[in-house]
Amino acid sequence: MNKKNVVVLTGPTAVGKTALSIALAKALDTGIISADSMQVYKHMDIGSAKIMPDEMQGVEHALIDVYEPDEEFHVVQFQHDAKAAMERLWAQNKLPLVVGGTGFYIQALLYDIDFTTEDADTALRGKYERIAREQGVEALHDLLRSVDPQSAEDIHANNVKRVIRALEFYDKTGTPISAHNVAQRAKSSPYGFAYFVLTDKRERLYARIDARVDAMMEQGLLEEVRALKEMGYTRDMVSMQGLGYKELLAYLEGECSLDEAVYIIKRDTRHFAKRQLTWFKRERDVIWVDKSAFDYDDEKILKYMLDEIEKRGLK
Repeated sequence: MNKKNVVVLTGPTAVGKTALSIALAKALDTGIISADSMQVYKHMDIGSAKIMPDEMQGVEHALIDVYEPDEEFHVVQFQHDAKAAMERLWAQNKLPLVVGGTGFYIQALLYDIDFTTEDADTALRGKYERIAREQGVEALHDLLRSVDPQSAEDIHANNVKRVIRALEFYDKTGTPISAHNVAQRAKSSPYGFAYFVLTDKRERLYARIDARVDAMMEQGLLEEVRALKEMGYTRDMVSMQGLGYKELLAYLEGECSLDEAVYIIKRDTRHFAKRQLTWFKRERDVIWVDKSAFDYDDEKILKYMLDEIEKRGLK
């Protein structure tokens, strides 16, 4: 391939990306690079809806089960690791397939967003970490809202690391990181690509989310969180801020009942799916794939995607 090409398959949580991604990878004879901020962690299988080895059907997966939950993993690390995985696939003359729901990661990879102006400032970071610890994450989020309302809208209060990064950026540059990101997004991609967003009717998606949370509880999510807690992983770690983990940690620490924790997981996952859809609607050059328009037939969806990939001369 003269021009380096890539295919992206994304969409909101619980929409059905995993099964479709395996079918697409097999049709393209390629490997999958995970763009999921939770599935990268070891020991966090049920709550992250991680694809397990027996579900992979022999398809090579990168960025699954790579880091321990107390290791630092962020967008810059993702960029680095995903680019290395793409290079390995290109070296085999294969078309990389990036799959996952973390839109920020996909954007950073696809448009090669430059984060070098975001060098860490330990003293500044320490100040904001203290505010989060002593006054709470909402107080920290309010600080961000006062200087960068768009970033406050995009970043959940519980994502303390990203809130702090946005505040640091503003303090050091006098520019909201949201404005910087808009400028970066305006860059053209160095790759040829097809960027598919799988979606569904809102009520069906929400019903799938509720059913999946129930299934996770039956599969042993509470036991998974308890084991992580016993291994010494705590709520101040980015990994343990993941949906399903922080709520059940709150239950295990006596802050709420189990029924309340499960209710909050379902509610917040629905809100998360809504934010994901809002993010993808702002992205350029996406190909929306509404499952209802294909009568929920995966074969029809797969054929449509393969036709689009061929139409763009990617394969």
